[in-house]
Amino acid sequence: MSMLRLAAAVVVSFGLAAPAMAQDIEDYLDIPGPITFEGTDFELAWTSHPAPAYYKQEYVPAGQVVEAYVEMFMIDVLTEGQDPESAAAGMIAGLDERKANGDPVINYDMISNEATGELILDFLISDTSSGEIIVEWNAYRYSPTADGSGLTLFAISRRGYGEDGATQFLEGLTSWRETSIQELAVMDLPPVTIVAD
Repeated sequence: MSMLRLAAAVVVSFGLAAPAMAQDIEDYLDIPGPITFEGTDFELAWTSHPAPAYYKQEYVPAGQVVEAYVEMFMIDVLTEGQDPESAAAGMIAGLDERKANGDPVINYDMISNEATGELILDFLISDTSSGEIIVEWNAYRYSPTADGSGLTLFAISRRGYGEDGATQFLEGLTSWRETSIQELAVMDLPPVTIVAD
């Protein structure tokens, strides 16, 4: 199944990513999990180190898979080259392009914390390339690295599948969206340590 997930939090790629293949999971960030968000435990399910300065880890609740998740927690690290402002600007440009190309549900909002340098970008997208509609909501918390040379992304992603699932998802979104954004904003972030290759 095609993935709605944006291919990278800091590299704007709004084409659908290929499904993840079974692999040995390597914890590159020394965060094995579970990560608890709004009372749900998310276990490490997929990792990638696609570029020398870029690391991705994805966590899902028990019984879910990254290829067709209902909820996912993501941690991405870019050790150099971008800060929260440039990464978020790139994502917004990609969302605007996606909207211009016909995604009917595109919507986004951004919150800035000037004291910490963090940004939260939440956005809604949809896709029908698999033959059924999938609606996906994401909230991305961009946090600068301690030395300011890169960023860490902490994100929650949720999906609704099919006509009925997408309708229920969109109808329920207003009841939990703000709470989830607030929870992400105040969440105690796990320490990130790059594990040597």
